[in-house]
Amino acid sequence: MITVGDNCLDVYVDKNLMAVGGNALNVAVQWARAGHPALYLGAIGNDPEGDIMFEQISRTGLSTDGIERRTGGTAVTLIRERDGDRRFLLEDLGVGECYEPIPESYAALQQAGWVHLGTHSSPRLVNRLVADAIPFSIDISTERTGFSLAGVSIVFASGPENKAQPVSPILDRLHADGAETVVLTCGPRGAFFSKGGLRRSAPAHPVQVVDTCGAGDSFIARFLADFAVAGLDPEIAMAAATEAAALTCQHAGGFPQPLRKVPGWLPSKYKDLIAGTKETSR
Repeated sequence: MITVGDNCLDVYVDKNLMAVGGNALNVAVQWARAGHPALYLGAIGNDPEGDIMFEQISRTGLSTDGIERRTGGTAVTLIRERDGDRRFLLEDLGVGECYEPIPESYAALQQAGWVHLGTHSSPRLVNRLVADAIPFSIDISTERTGFSLAGVSIVFASGPENKAQPVSPILDRLHADGAETVVLTCGPRGAFFSKGGLRRSAPAHPVQVVDTCGAGDSFIARFLADFAVAGLDPEIAMAAATEAAALTCQHAGGFPQPLRKVPGWLPSKYKDLIAGTKETSR
């Protein structure tokens, strides 16, 4: 199973600590932690941040063969936490934005048991996978630009946590845009599954939240392993996936790792933002 796309340094500005993460990378790490053969394809910069990324990835059990070092900066996300929830000050996507694998790596996708694309994926890569009839999923988070969902096997999206807001219109819209199967994750509200008129939901597991970072990625990793690869019933896969998300909420970072202190060479533009108050929730 192969993931393609984003990675980043998650910087917890209030704690002066950072972790390695990113949707595509987190999903691959969770697959490897569960004992599944997994590969991650993505790009990191030729900067000190990239050195940190490479070192931590090499400790996860994943091969580093699919990682490209490119001229430019590594992705960095600045996070401010409030009661375990995240507020984003900045997402600098770096050299990983709209990443497309080199030809040798793309050939591996054609042999994979499953392919998952992270957020901020290349529209050209999405269209190519559809044209080559490669089964794959994509995490569009809260928005999508530049490509149709027609031919995409499974679409993951983030939905409203407020129970007063209906999810059916969102599911209907994503199906109308071409998605065959839609899975909507709604934080503490749980998750919703929709395919061919079949709709199911699974409640979230109540836990003492330490950090929600990567919980959705753990959900995706477990759901794909159980539903897309093992062929389990969607209700069974959803229940296991919400449990996996709950476990991730009980530690800092998208997967278990020692948090690092933010180094003194963090670019000054990030330091200026850390001192500011601008935040967005997602």
